[in-house]
Amino acid sequence: MRVPADGGGSSPRPPLSSGGRRPPAAPPTARPSTEELSLPSPSDAPDGPGDPQDGAVAASGDTAARRPRTRLLLLLALVVLALDLGTKLLVVATVERGADIRLLGGALYLTHTRNTGAAFSFAEGFTVVFTLIAVAVAVVIVRTARRLLSAGWAVALGLVLGGAVGNLVDRVFREPGFLRGGVVDFISVFAPDGEFYPVFNVADSAIVCGGVLGVVLALRGVEFDGTRSTGEDAAARD
Repeated sequence: MRVPADGGGSSPRPPLSSGGRRPPAAPPTARPSTEELSLPSPSDAPDGPGDPQDGAVAASGDTAARRPRTRLLLLLALVVLALDLGTKLLVVATVERGADIRLLGGALYLTHTRNTGAAFSFAEGFTVVFTLIAVAVAVVIVRTARRLLSAGWAVALGLVLGGAVGNLVDRVFREPGFLRGGVVDFISVFAPDGEFYPVFNVADSAIVCGGVLGVVLALRGVEFDGTRSTGEDAAARD
């Protein structure tokens, strides 16, 4: 008996059938391709109108990237409040009520009066009403500050908030009583005792400046979130 030439490592041959014939060889099985299927990446997608929410997501991302201006508003309000209270305390301690101190060649007078009305001695006698209005204004501004992204509006509302709280402190703690206290006014321009222009204080000036700035921002279409609305946007909202 002969040993096969290819050694024992060769594959065994299929056995012969009863008729002496070999069975037909099985067809080769298809092997899966080893090449990886390339899937289209998001960057390969054609440009054009895709998901309608893409624009909204991008806009919300821009809004989230900007920080609220709450700190700017509160910091400016605290500065106005400190200046207002400090100047009032100084006037009360050094200037007699009814006295006039001439400064800058008569362009400015320091006096000492008490105001029970609104800013610039307007509507005296409605102290309680204006006190409640000041409280409401302060609450609204503080709540608005959470969604405030515009630096301009932060400055405007910070001035108004600081001035409103400054005069509110006088109405609460000064004579003649709670919510009826007289606000200390001490600035008179071009003439003593408010003959040319009503006597006012730092808080009154801040309220007026903040109000004027707010009107300018509104006329220019600047929103609280920092965006600028146009006439087309307003027509679309209507």
